[in-house]
Amino acid sequence: MKKLLYPLLILLTACSTTRNLPEGELLYTGMKNTVVENRDVSVAGDEALDEVDAALAKAPNNALFGSSSVRLPLPFGLWIYNAFKPSKKGLGRWIFKRFASTPVLISTVNPDVRVKVARNLLRDYGYFNGKVSYELIPGKKRQAKLKYKIDMQQPYLLDTVMYTHYSLRTDSLLQRRLVDKVLHKGDHFSILKLDEERQRLSGLLRNAGYYYFRPELITFLADTIQQSGRVSLKVTPKSGLSAQALRSWNIGKRNIILNGFDGETSTDSLNYKDLTIFYQGKLRVRPQVLYNRFKLMPGELYSQRKQLRTLENINRLGIFKYTELQFVPRDTMVENNLLDVWMNAAYDLPLDGELELNVTSKSNDQVGPGASFTLSKRNVFGGGEIFTVKLKGSYEWQTNAPVGGSSSVINSYELGASVALTIPRLVLPGMGYKELTYPATTTFRLYANQLNRARFFRLLAFGGNAAYDFQTSRVSRHSVTPFKLTFNVLQNTTQRFDSVTNANPALYLSLKNQFVPAMNYTYTYDDAMVRSKRNHIWWETSVTSAGNVTSGIYRLFGRNFNEEKKLLGNPFAQFLKLTSEVRYTYKINARQNIVSRLSGGILCAYGNSEVAPYNEQFYIGGANSLRAFTIRSLGPGSYRPEANKAYSYMDQTGNFKLEANIEYRFNILGNLNGALFLDAGNIWLLKKDEARSGGQFNLSRFGKDIALGTGAGLRYDFSYLVVRLDAGIGLHAPYDTSKSGYYNIPTFKDGLGIHLAIGYPF
Repeated sequence: MKKLLYPLLILLTACSTTRNLPEGELLYTGMKNTVVENRDVSVAGDEALDEVDAALAKAPNNALFGSSSVRLPLPFGLWIYNAFKPSKKGLGRWIFKRFASTPVLISTVNPDVRVKVARNLLRDYGYFNGKVSYELIPGKKRQAKLKYKIDMQQPYLLDTVMYTHYSLRTDSLLQRRLVDKVLHKGDHFSILKLDEERQRLSGLLRNAGYYYFRPELITFLADTIQQSGRVSLKVTPKSGLSAQALRSWNIGKRNIILNGFDGETSTDSLNYKDLTIFYQGKLRVRPQVLYNRFKLMPGELYSQRKQLRTLENINRLGIFKYTELQFVPRDTMVENNLLDVWMNAAYDLPLDGELELNVTSKSNDQVGPGASFTLSKRNVFGGGEIFTVKLKGSYEWQTNAPVGGSSSVINSYELGASVALTIPRLVLPGMGYKELTYPATTTFRLYANQLNRARFFRLLAFGGNAAYDFQTSRVSRHSVTPFKLTFNVLQNTTQRFDSVTNANPALYLSLKNQFVPAMNYTYTYDDAMVRSKRNHIWWETSVTSAGNVTSGIYRLFGRNFNEEKKLLGNPFAQFLKLTSEVRYTYKINARQNIVSRLSGGILCAYGNSEVAPYNEQFYIGGANSLRAFTIRSLGPGSYRPEANKAYSYMDQTGNFKLEANIEYRFNILGNLNGALFLDAGNIWLLKKDEARSGGQFNLSRFGKDIALGTGAGLRYDFSYLVVRLDAGIGLHAPYDTSKSGYYNIPTFKDGLGIHLAIGYPF
């Protein structure tokens, strides 16, 4: 085999990358660094330059991560192209078709056209005097690079903005919402901003009944002569507008056409109040559901906002492949201003199945395959309800010894099943079928999970919950779980596990048989969808209360607050848990961001519980936390498991947590991005535990108890997912090590953590 490969490699490396290029053509080998003169360092200037750079960029053959300037050293595709292009048939032609790369030529890059596009982009952003040029840098053997030069010059700024030639009614509408205008004195002149203002004005008029008004019916008159570098702007409607565009319209009749799964046309109809529904075969959706989601009401003025809300409400049902609205004038008489509404929709298939296979590699050295299968039935009761059955399973084995130095292998498997009913509205007493402005769902769920930790224990957890999820604005989401009941059953334990829990009773108490009756409320603020904001905030706070209502009921019957009480023959957990996390994204420019995160939580067990359930306790470390430390390898406090204490890593949890992260994200080449980060945090105990010395929170030791790590990472963006590789470097461990001083990591290797993950850490 080697005897065949060596001659082939010699042949390829001897091949030219330009031998078979068309006559007079040059091979494009990338861009030199672009020269930017008179750069505008403002935010608007950065946006304009990003657009210009994107217009000029073109990846050559063999580009590294889609880069326009960096190539891989071995252009196999070009070698094969030039070596086998003359082949017309046989093996040579097959190799050519399968492995050759078409050369990227200077003529196909077309720098003249790119320069013209770049100049127009500068003008669109107000750089009317901006210039873009290029230089051809010849290389060896019919190769060449391109070097672009951008001279931005001074941008033109808006001086005055006037709205003229509108009718009395439309002018009154515009003046009332002038506070929302996009164009302001002193702003950079920008075609994008003009289009945005067009959209705003058109939407304002269409929401007031002007159905036939469109953004293109608004024009701009710009005067740049009065003052150098300044633009006086007039925003006016186009002359000669049709009578339809100048009139407001009211809603007439409302009709819905429901086509079958395969597009079958309607064969029957019914009237529900003032709504006419045409359908085929069986009517698969309750008329009241459609009626309540139709926001365009007869006799009312047409509204673009209500049109969009109607489509959103219908689409939220999740039972249609497509929906569209058409508006037809009742007749062409001048005095008639009624629009009849026709909605066309086609049913989607009722069943949906999803199979997911994965191989997991966790930062606690657990690896193994997993699978889940989900089957969903849409529109179960004719109101958009979804009934879901999910089965999942995984098997994991530990590849390395855990903290403590034991060489035993820990294998585990997990099996789970759940059924859920999701209703696309809030199901509350007295609320009926009221539809909210924003999405809302009610979910009822039953589940069971079997966890087997070989050589330790087998745990069964089963229960159910009811949850309400809804939005009150574009940026605010709420999740309320008024009822959640879980029963944890510790089925089997081994002598090895018993020896661990005998040394630490708190671990056993957290895993023992118990009911967990809980309520939860979560609030999420996310302004990522607000385009007018350059920097964004994400904040989520959650409160969980367990056992308090149950304990209160027992108290009414005379049972003492601290007396152990049982539910169905088993004790129930009682605790209060508060968590909060805030993220702030600061946008430097289109290719650079600084993202920071601050999170914390407190968990207090009391009354009927000495210790909160194990799965409610906090832990820290790993790919999405402190990346210089593996998961569950820190805390609580300055506690560190003894080297000869087998499996004590299972006990590195706490009931108080603080964590802070900051990450600088930047583009490297094409779709390859980089990051530099700093992570800090730890977990603590609220009460002293003799088995975990140093675990209790102590303000005097707070600085020393904070673990600190830094590092760098690579992220490759596939557009549909991000693959991440992070290397964390420890700077300070909260426990005593063999090294003194703040930097107390014994060796560089001891403080190095490598994590391969999917998605961003936060």
